[in-house]
Amino acid sequence: MSTASGSHAARLDRARGLRSDYCGELGLRDVNREVVLCGWVARRREHGEHLAFVDLRDRTGIIQCVVDGAADLRNEYVIRVTGTVMARSDDTINTDLTTGHVELKQCTVEILNIAEPPVFPIADRESGPSVDENLRLRHRYLDLRRDKMQKNLKTRARVNTAIRTAMDAQGFTEVETPMLMPSTPEGAREFVVPSRQSPGSFYALPQSPQLFKQLLMVAGLDRYYQIARCMRDEDLRADRQFEFTQLDAEMSFVTQEDVLDCISEAVLAAAEAVTGSRPMTVIPRMTWTDAMETYGSDKPDVRFEMRLVELTDVFANTEAKVFQSPSVKGLRLPGGAELTRNRIDQLTDLVKSWGAKGLAWFKVKEGGEVDGPVAKFMGADELSAVLAKMQAEPGDLLFFQAGDKDPVRTILGQLRNELGRPPVYEGGLNFLWIVDFPMFHGTKDDGTPAPAHHAFTHPHVDDVDMLETDPFGVRAQAYDLTLNGWELGSGSIRIHKPDLQQRIFNLLGISPEQAQQRFGFFLNPFKYGAPPHGGFAFGIDRLVAILAGEENIREIIAFPKTQSGLDPMTNAPTTITDKQLNELGLRTLPPKA
Repeated sequence: MSTASGSHAARLDRARGLRSDYCGELGLRDVNREVVLCGWVARRREHGEHLAFVDLRDRTGIIQCVVDGAADLRNEYVIRVTGTVMARSDDTINTDLTTGHVELKQCTVEILNIAEPPVFPIADRESGPSVDENLRLRHRYLDLRRDKMQKNLKTRARVNTAIRTAMDAQGFTEVETPMLMPSTPEGAREFVVPSRQSPGSFYALPQSPQLFKQLLMVAGLDRYYQIARCMRDEDLRADRQFEFTQLDAEMSFVTQEDVLDCISEAVLAAAEAVTGSRPMTVIPRMTWTDAMETYGSDKPDVRFEMRLVELTDVFANTEAKVFQSPSVKGLRLPGGAELTRNRIDQLTDLVKSWGAKGLAWFKVKEGGEVDGPVAKFMGADELSAVLAKMQAEPGDLLFFQAGDKDPVRTILGQLRNELGRPPVYEGGLNFLWIVDFPMFHGTKDDGTPAPAHHAFTHPHVDDVDMLETDPFGVRAQAYDLTLNGWELGSGSIRIHKPDLQQRIFNLLGISPEQAQQRFGFFLNPFKYGAPPHGGFAFGIDRLVAILAGEENIREIIAFPKTQSGLDPMTNAPTTITDKQLNELGLRTLPPKA
């Protein structure tokens, strides 16, 4: 036993390479021990003619080294330091450092490499340099040296490890699916890859492993998962990149409840790995209808109240044209009477940019009096009913929208977020399942229904008979997972019977011949005994960003693209040579004027 233990310790020592220890791991327990450290010079401070204080940094942290002042050390030099760990005197303890109770003395220094001055400060451990993001991304290898970025990448690694552990414990098998696959243009815009060996033909990079993971269920794998890389050629924003990573999972012989339970375990385990505890034991659930009616969003941020209030019945017989609409809703901003008219005008312009005709409002004053342009259009009974239903109090500001139901609640939902949404790192972690989505939402140009999720989603078992008679009343066995107002991912129970699948295709205007042509490689295996199955996928980038307290997923991705889709470090995307184009049988068009 002792021999095996010693062998393990020796392997660990060898894994440290040129060093005996890491900087951030040293403490009072190491006093009087000689150590060898490697890292970068974070800062150098002269202390008389013969000594200098050097802050040495590696991926674990910083420790102060007392070295010969004659040593020519500059910021970001790569060095190896041999010295003895000593306790600092009480008046020199640095509580900002985990190693602040000790320092390295009797040091000898070996310069492993020199460095040019960095183009922006690296030693700012928490907030980071206030420099242009393009400059940070152009020199990402420097940006990633900062403590904050190191912590973010370690958080991401802990999340991935926790997810794998949770999925393995639940009987899932990790399987890698192809990166080159046939084009499925019914979904989001794809990245395509030309085939050299089949000129004029193209692969597509996967938007998700959806088709393959369902085929794995036909193959009898039973429970599959993958931390999958996916690509979508869509406009970028704070929570979206061309390349993204998701937990992808599929299960056989399960109900919706089974899928939700398994995925809940994975995300709660990930949260625990980062925060040290689970934010909840069971993730609550809310129907899509309740989410839209109450919060105006299918990814509601439930960290703050400000719920939408249904007022359509109050104005059922109104004489005010502004409220003669299929739907009227209100939103109460507690204490909002302090908002200036200029701010309200800004909010009005904002809701107009979202498609609203305007923004009706009034302020509530003492004694039940109101002040605002819309109040004069309300009768006394209407005004009294509005104040009662919205539970208005003096000092509140009430907003109103009237029109068709969908835009009314969506616009007020966006306004709610604009007025009340806290930063992502405040208010805890509020996971929420959204269930019972509509099967269809809106119509396509040809008048056929558009699937709310995708064409392979199983309708709610109680609504199957309504498919042909009331398709827009059919609920889907589809579900989304949200966190603090961000959609993490979505999934569904799949259709596994050919006759039901063709009924859905018929509603979507897809004939049997068209279905075979477009989806034959996927549908044909289902003839050989497809089990009932369902799955889910959620974005690891978004989950990690929230756990790390970041508003932008670029902060938790090692090498992201800018919002315009460029990589300032590598200059991608780039052109290719005429020889490469000829090999692929391609020609490029001149840029549009």
